[in-house]
Order: sequence, then structure tokens, then C-alpha cells
Amino acid sequence: MNVLVIGSGAREHALCRSLSLDPAVTALYCAPGNAGIAEVAELRQVDALDGEAVSALAVELGAELVIVGPEAPLVAGVADAVRDAGIPVFGPSKEAAQLEGSKAFAKDVMAAAGVPTSRSYVCTTPEEVAEALDAFGAPYVVKDDGLAAGKGVVVTDDLEAAAAHAAGCERVVIEEFLDGPEVSLFAITDGVSVVPLQPAQDFKRALDGDEGPNTGGMGAYSPLPWADPKLVDEVLETVLQPTVDEMRHRGTPFSGLLYAGLAITSRGVRVIEFNARFGDPETQVVLARLKTPLAGVLKAAATGDLADLPALRWSEDAAVTVVIASHNYPGTPRTGDPISGLAEVAAEDAPHAYVLHAGTKYDADDRDTVVSAGGRVLSVTATGTDLTEARERAYQAVGRIGLDGSQHRTDIAAKAAAGA
Repeated sequence: MNVLVIGSGAREHALCRSLSLDPAVTALYCAPGNAGIAEVAELRQVDALDGEAVSALAVELGAELVIVGPEAPLVAGVADAVRDAGIPVFGPSKEAAQLEGSKAFAKDVMAAAGVPTSRSYVCTTPEEVAEALDAFGAPYVVKDDGLAAGKGVVVTDDLEAAAAHAAGCERVVIEEFLDGPEVSLFAITDGVSVVPLQPAQDFKRALDGDEGPNTGGMGAYSPLPWADPKLVDEVLETVLQPTVDEMRHRGTPFSGLLYAGLAITSRGVRVIEFNARFGDPETQVVLARLKTPLAGVLKAAATGDLADLPALRWSEDAAVTVVIASHNYPGTPRTGDPISGLAEVAAEDAPHAYVLHAGTKYDADDRDTVVSAGGRVLSVTATGTDLTEARERAYQAVGRIGLDGSQHRTDIAAKAAAGA
């Protein structure tokens, strides 16, 4: 199978790594990719937001499956252009991607489908914002209605900070605060059948102890030893399948990856948000545990054949990923710093630990040197017989990597590994 992956982050590197290990994949391309992806796939340049350019590239390469990784191309309708070219594509249409592109739209779908979620108000004026904040009280949860690269949400006890975030958005969704731990659950769907993956937990705050500003994610782990064994079945029945059914009934079937961000509250499972693609950094740990070859699963979703797919096979091992971020992230990151230690990880820690690239590129003057090119630079992923071993392997590999001014959390999966 000839496969083209669109994107350039750690999520796409994780996808390409899994696809490169799949014997059914005979040719693997990524556009535009990054320095790490270049080791497992042939890179091509393309404007990922230009549907016509992406579909033309897919035709040129003879792609038999196109996987659209990031949310922005999906919301821009790139998957539609590829489908119009007659090529199977893993990723929802522009209309269906509004499940992520608009939080207000997602709330409307959840209400129609009877999906449990938080109470909320959609606000467009300062007066509406003030009323909603007063109605719910602290902690205040304020979400930019549109895409914000995982950083459009503010959760704070500070009323002024909440109002200021709302003032910077055209339209916001203000919600009641949901207590309890958060869980990420991915599901692959062809618009009718839904196949859930294994749950994961990520860490959104920049600093240890869940302190500091919100980020796109500083690490993740899977499985969740503390979670109810029936959680996945419950979420499939009450959240995922009803949402997919509702989208189909609206005439905008959702095909691709449906991500449910969940809160396990004192009143039961509640949906925090939907995403229309694999989440980062949870993808890194979920795919590390998937034993079923990936290409056939994604192709089945793209062609409407999920019902015929055998049950997925999973490793009993645990997986942990730790994000190494640039100086000043999640503010404006410093870029262009050389990265050392990548060869040492490959030599000393493989196959149990490996590095997935996010914001990297080759130095313009030295193609043998990889430099930072974004906020989240690398995801160091490791597996082990349990979370304790996976953590030890991940942090050992992190310790080999040099990036001036970089930062990472030291407590990823620590509580879960300790049974807390």
C-alpha cells in the first residue's frame, strides 16, 4: 500500500513510525514532515492547508491512502479535496470536522445525541460573558470557540483573567467546571461502525504538579491502571456511537478519528471536548501499544469497511511519553538551537525507548545537525512491563538529549505508577 501522511508534528512521526513497521506499506511519504520523519518516510513539500495541492500530490505519488494528521487542514476541507480525487482518505470532511472546529457546534451535537457533557453558554458579547461567569462561578472555564492549537482554554479562579481571555475571542463557550481525573479516548470510525482504541491520560499544564500555563500537552501514558475496566465500553455506548450516529443523521457523516476528552466526575463520565484527529501527545503512547498493523485499520475506516475488521490486538506493556519543549514555551518559543543526543538514544535505548520529532528541522548550513523549530520539540516515548519501567526508560532517554534552555515535566505518570 502506498501511503501519504499530511502533517509535521510528533503525532505524524508516531503515525509514520507505525506505518513504516507495517509490512502492507510498500511506499510511505509525509508532507511536509520534519527531520525525524525523514528517517522513516520520504518527505515532500506541500501547503497542508491547500486541498487542491494535497490532492494533486496524492495523485502524483499514486497514493492508495491519505492520512490528514492536523486539525487545521481538516477544518479547511483538505480531506474533501482528496476524496473528490477518488483517493481513500482517513480524516473527516470539512463539515464533520466542525466537531473540533467549533465548540458551540460540538455542544449542539452532544445535546441532540444525548451525550453527557457540562452545562455551558455560548457568548459573543461582554455582557453575555459576565452573566455566564457569574452563573457558574469559580473555577471559571472559558474556551475559544475556534481552533487554538490546544491552548484556547483557560481554567482559572481569577475572574479578571477569565473575562480577559473571553475578550480576546470572537465567540467563547463558558462551561461549568468538571471535577475528577481526565481521560483521552480515541475511536476510529467509518461513519457507521466505531472501534475504540485504548485510553490514555495527558498532562496539559507546563509544570510539575499540574502547575503553570495550559499547553498542547507535556506528556502522556497508557494504560490507566486506576480506570474502571468498563470505561471504554461505557464511553462507546454513551458518547462515541451516539455522536457518530447523530452526525450521520445530520447528513454529515464523520469518518476518521474521533477523540473524546473526558472527565470522570463524581456524577459520572462527562465529555470535555471532541477533536477530529489523533491527539498529541496521546497518540505516541496509544500507537506504542497497538499490535495490529495500522495501515489496514485506517484504510478500512476510509473505505467504509470497519465492520469487517478483526478485533484490534494490544500489547500488555505500558507506554509513557515525555515532551521536551523549547525555552519560553507555551509563550513565543526560542528556535534554532541544536539538539544533541539523538544518536545516543537510538544506540543505547532502542527498541524500548525512541524519540519522535515535533518542532525540528535540519540546520540550513549543516544537514547533519537537527535544530529546534517550534514550541514542543521532541516526544521521548518508552515502553515497559509496567508504568514504572516505562517511566524509567523514558526519563533515561530524556537525560541523553541536549537542547539549550529546554524544559520538560519530571512527573509524567508518576502518580499512576505509584498507585495513587
